[in-house]
Amino acid sequence: MLKAVVLFVIGLVLLIKGGDWFVDGAVGIAKRYRIPEILIGATVVSIGTTIPEVMVSSIAAFSGQSQTAYGNAIGSIICNTSLICAITMAFAPSDVDIKTLKLPVAFFVVSALFYSFCAYFFGEFFRVTGIILLSMFVVYMFISAKKALKGGEEGEVEEEEQNPLWKDLLLLAGGAVLIALGANELVDNGQIIAAGLGVPESVIALTFIALGTSLPELVTAITSLIKKHSSLSLGNIIGANLFNLVLVSGAAITIRPFKIPSEKLIGGMNASLVIDIPLVFLVSCILIVPTFISKKVKRWQGILLLCIYAVYCGFQFLG
Repeated sequence: MLKAVVLFVIGLVLLIKGGDWFVDGAVGIAKRYRIPEILIGATVVSIGTTIPEVMVSSIAAFSGQSQTAYGNAIGSIICNTSLICAITMAFAPSDVDIKTLKLPVAFFVVSALFYSFCAYFFGEFFRVTGIILLSMFVVYMFISAKKALKGGEEGEVEEEEQNPLWKDLLLLAGGAVLIALGANELVDNGQIIAAGLGVPESVIALTFIALGTSLPELVTAITSLIKKHSSLSLGNIIGANLFNLVLVSGAAITIRPFKIPSEKLIGGMNASLVIDIPLVFLVSCILIVPTFISKKVKRWQGILLLCIYAVYCGFQFLG
């Protein structure tokens, strides 16, 4: 138990330091090539902070644990939007560059609709579903790369204002490694601590898997907030939500296709189809629609999303 606590703390330290390095490297590269922060947040940073979800879901798929592979992606989207992004909005509402947000939002909406169609009409995900989702990921990264290169055509900023490129790349890569290691230690040892304290297994799954694998996004959001780069945080969340569908779910489904888990029912209906997937669309709409209308993220959006997440967690615990 003591060893688990020590490793848990070490994991937290690795996450915090990794988030610090990752944000510094990402911002440095964005400034060097005049790439909008929100764009690099929706691509490079999002991939780095989605590493834990990819690892957990892939391992779960290999082991035949479809409930973990499925719930990890959906639960992370809900957590990313209604907890992590909500914290940023509640404490640091800001203007948003809608033009750079259109691409990740469009891909997220299309992938979410496709994912939901498969869930409701087939009740399972076939290997071709995973391949299509992974193809969406490839197309998104290709278009994003083209936009980034186009954005960099205006020229580099003055060299004396920047770290050497190798240092920014090292910070980015080193931060991603620390984030992945830290998240792994937190999840593994958090489960041991919870089990030692007699916490029910369902509660462990909710808090230490869905929330645990989203810790990199939380640390990156808080670090971005402290460093006054809230656009990077917003872009990271939108990108991470997209990657949870097209990369995390896509990889897991391709490795081993699975049916929608149906262990929990509400009124005789699959709880995931009644609560989880509709909630993904609800919290996404609260985040996206008012932001596109006003070109700002407002404090009330963050507070509302935090309240929704609290109710959702209460429902999961009581249920």
